[in-house]
Amino acid sequence: MSTGQDTGHGAGRGVEVRHLRAFLAVADEGSVTRAAARLRLTQPVVSRTLAALERHLGIRLVDRSTHHLALTPQGVDFRDRAAAAVAAFDEALDPGRRRHRPLRVGHAWSAFGPYTTPLLRTWQRLHPDTPLELLRIDDRTAGLARGEVDAALLRGPVDTPGLVAEILFTEDRVAAVTTDGPLAARSSLPLSDLTRGAVVLNTVSGTTTPDLWPPHARPVATLTVANTDDWLTAIAAGRGSGVSGASTAAMHTHPGVTYLPLDDAPPLPVLLARRDGPGHRALPDLVDLARDIVAGAREGLRTDPGAPPPPGARG
Repeated sequence: MSTGQDTGHGAGRGVEVRHLRAFLAVADEGSVTRAAARLRLTQPVVSRTLAALERHLGIRLVDRSTHHLALTPQGVDFRDRAAAAVAAFDEALDPGRRRHRPLRVGHAWSAFGPYTTPLLRTWQRLHPDTPLELLRIDDRTAGLARGEVDAALLRGPVDTPGLVAEILFTEDRVAAVTTDGPLAARSSLPLSDLTRGAVVLNTVSGTTTPDLWPPHARPVATLTVANTDDWLTAIAAGRGSGVSGASTAAMHTHPGVTYLPLDDAPPLPVLLARRDGPGHRALPDLVDLARDIVAGAREGLRTDPGAPPPPGARG
């Protein structure tokens, strides 16, 4: 393998480290232009290098048909192998220096709920050489299925092929209602009280669907939005009510939205998901730490019965 700069020639010589670096930069940045700036190359050079890699492999790694560049399923599978190959190459050349790319963890909203700050602080203390980047991505798998992150903190069932997930804890569901509306004065609500008006549904990254209600008692109307910000705005404007996890109430306050406990809604599972296969070398450490933090919180409640539990969290 060679680490020389790509001049746009010699694509038939086989795959070199520069091809893998170019692909990984494009995958990380989601843009050929930004990848070129990161690599200090021109955009045409990066495009030719990526195309040469695809020709050599005989597969399409990047979907160029959308406004937002995304990895193909083959690109997602290849990304981890490419990252491992580059890391092994770098380590072989410089074994005395630990070189780690950031561990990227996606979330669509509310991250790890009440455990978010403990996770970030403890990780920084235990793994200072491997930055943990927490990224909000408005997507049902928070960018995991598209290869934008190494792992994702998700809520609700995960049935995307190629992903595996572990439930870390569950949290209560809450109703989100307009602060100056008639429901805001209540201490709690049944799900049926929300069906008398419109229910705002985040159909891109949310978990609430009409199936949360029995078939004979579903909302009379729904309003669909694409992210948590638009969801909050619609509820504050009086266009409907919503349902979410208790972490949303703690991490997404809004002066026009009041959160209330729901009497009869099932709890919402919070999961750590990853791709099924080799991944970032620090993923096992992340899984272990997430488990330990949740278990530690549960143990703290057992040893100190008077301690207040994290909002809506159930270990």
